[in-house]
Amino acid sequence: MMCGITGTPGTGKSMIADELARRGYRVVHLIDTVRPYIIGDDEERDTHVIDDERWAEEFEPVDGFVEGHFAHLLPCDRIVVLRCRPDELKSRLKKRKYRQKKIRENAEAEAMGVCLVETVESFDASAIFELDTTGRDISYCSDQIERFLKGEIAGSFGSIDWLEFIEVGQ
Repeated sequence: MMCGITGTPGTGKSMIADELARRGYRVVHLIDTVRPYIIGDDEERDTHVIDDERWAEEFEPVDGFVEGHFAHLLPCDRIVVLRCRPDELKSRLKKRKYRQKKIRENAEAEAMGVCLVETVESFDASAIFELDTTGRDISYCSDQIERFLKGEIAGSFGSIDWLEFIEVGQ
């Protein structure tokens, strides 16, 4: 079974995936798989442009977890969407030395639930688990994801609303 972990940058995907790997699960960090699919750079958005359709088409499924902000583009059996309150997300991205424009862009994407919306468009509701990582430790989040993977927690999403964090006039 392939379980994806997706979410806006800064929501905790890599740290949680590393914890799941320590627990014995196979984990693929998707950033390690895209280099052959980079077709350019978007200087204004400070990111690579990836041929994500070709990447998803050629990706070899794994028995375990796939982690990355584009995991929802893969044919996962289950998918976890990590969420983080936008003000906390800004703080996390600032510590990573993201540019202010990139921090704002990601915080707004998180407030609007972009990764969740894209996931809901591609997956059955029962296969989606939305998890708020705000103020929660890695162990708790990993436990919840394991329980979802094992079927001990039903899929659920749509209870997080951060539209109040959208900055008007920016």
